[in-house]
Amino acid sequence: MTDLAVSTDLLRPVQGLAANTVGASKDKIKSTAEAFEASFLSQMLKPMFEGLSTDGLFGGGQAEATWRSFMLDEMAKKTVSAGGIGLAGSVMNEMMKMQEGAQ
Repeated sequence: MTDLAVSTDLLRPVQGLAANTVGASKDKIKSTAEAFEASFLSQMLKPMFEGLSTDGLFGGGQAEATWRSFMLDEMAKKTVSAGGIGLAGSVMNEMMKMQEGAQ
């Protein structure tokens, strides 16, 4: 198994950033950080639903198990849009520091 290494291409400064693209860059960083938080929350919610029995009268059977991951993803996205757990803000700050350091 090999160690994961950061590509030097990711740390290279972006050439020719205009003033109007800086705002777009911040929006992109924010959406990326929120997507990361949603992905993290989805993975944390998964074990909560693994032990649930859906064999009851209105249980969904195999279809419910198949679509559960989509439900967890949406629950995580809604949690993030409602304020989340604060992970996106920390990730965004670190991404901004990395971007400023590269320039």
